[in-house]
Amino acid sequence: MKEISTEALHKKLINGETLNLVDVREDDEVEEGMIPEAKHIRMGEIPENLDAFDKEKEYIIICRSGGRSGNVCAYLEDQGYKVTNMAGGMLDWKGDTKRKSELA
Repeated sequence: MKEISTEALHKKLINGETLNLVDVREDDEVEEGMIPEAKHIRMGEIPENLDAFDKEKEYIIICRSGGRSGNVCAYLEDQGYKVTNMAGGMLDWKGDTKRKSELA
């Protein structure tokens, strides 16, 4: 499984790269703060939301520490999607965050 460090991801965002970020944490976790560019789809809702993903695009999957996002990456890879796990998760993230309610 491909992985990206939080530092490498932050540099890509600072450089203005267009990335497809998906935060798979629970509602209360993302309310504490998520990467502003990320889309929120709870881990348990990924299977019923496969139509939100495009097999031609690459997605970076995010969770609290990298474990759940790793599981989601394995599942999506099995479904034929291109995914990368953000190693270390939001615990290692040093960039900007916004509460989910601020993003709506």
